[in-house]
Amino acid sequence: MAAEIQPRPQARKPCLLSKIEAFQEVVTAAAIIPKEDGVISVSEDRTIRVWLKRDSGQYWPSVYHTMPCKFPLSVLMSALLLIPFSPSDSFTHQGRVAVVLFVLEMEWLLSTGQDRNFTWHCSESGQQLGTYRTAAWVSGLQFDVETRHAFVGDQSGQVTILKLEQDSCSLVTTFKGHTGNVTALCWDPAQRVLFSGSSDHSIIMWDIGGRKGTAIELQGHNDKVQGLCYASHTRQLISCSSDGSIVIWNMDVTRQETPEWLDSDSCQKCEQPFFWNFKQMWDSKKIGLRQHHCRKCGQAVCGKCSSKRSTIPLMGFEFEVRVCDSCHESITDEDRAPTATFHDSKHNIVYMHYEPTTGNLLTSGTDKVVKVCTGDDEFSTL
Repeated sequence: MAAEIQPRPQARKPCLLSKIEAFQEVVTAAAIIPKEDGVISVSEDRTIRVWLKRDSGQYWPSVYHTMPCKFPLSVLMSALLLIPFSPSDSFTHQGRVAVVLFVLEMEWLLSTGQDRNFTWHCSESGQQLGTYRTAAWVSGLQFDVETRHAFVGDQSGQVTILKLEQDSCSLVTTFKGHTGNVTALCWDPAQRVLFSGSSDHSIIMWDIGGRKGTAIELQGHNDKVQGLCYASHTRQLISCSSDGSIVIWNMDVTRQETPEWLDSDSCQKCEQPFFWNFKQMWDSKKIGLRQHHCRKCGQAVCGKCSSKRSTIPLMGFEFEVRVCDSCHESITDEDRAPTATFHDSKHNIVYMHYEPTTGNLLTSGTDKVVKVCTGDDEFSTL
């Protein structure tokens, strides 16, 4: 369901620690190295670099390697150290590799490509263990070690759950909720919740563990969602969009599922006919009205009966959306209390990474700059 996004004042932003600007091309993936003052980056110029922080506070390249072809790695430094074969030589994808995920506990390397093949390899031998043909080009990938479930988001907007075995897989279920392609996935194994971001500007929280099929929308971006990270110790979801905005969501609240939009040929409040209801227009000698929907109750209403706007943070609507007059009266100031904070990264974000050990956040942008921001205590108090 599309929200009517309105501008909103921003809260104070996370503190910038460092910037890395020595890039010739856009950095497509980067990560903060755990337990080290360092960053690993992969750029469009086919280079993989490891940047270590000097006493001066500046990051300097300590490792520099050029790949034989473009390879958008989305793995941490441990994957590069443990994989004993060249990914460009060993992958069987026809066309560009889209997402790569290294599972240390299983010694598996999961990968997807524009050829719509999802494959998993043994990282020790390089042997392909299995493959699965997806409905569309995969753009998001997550894995749960305990249950061996792979979560696959694709360009059609759906999320597929696969059960992986050593040499086979089975389809568990498919979630459909986005009107645009899935651009990012994030898995919280503790709460067993999957977050999916999309080009339709929305985020959906899927309750996997509850097995109730609950899907909760989060509407707080004005552009395509580019990245999702979850801070489990503070129960905060961090999301970013291509316009440079960063939203920090408090997930330690009881959120409500948005209602389905109801169908009706006339306003469910004043009973005025909608413009396609020719019979009622003729019988009542009235001109048909345009149909709208209340975001709180889901009823089909006319513009006169839904002239008010309100935020509904517990439903995920951090911006003002259309509500019917009766629902507007029922929403209290306490109900309007925000559950997210908004920040400007000052560059159009391409990739984001959160390092839970330090609580630092990394973003890379179209300006060919990588930024590292604080921080665990900062996010916990925003």
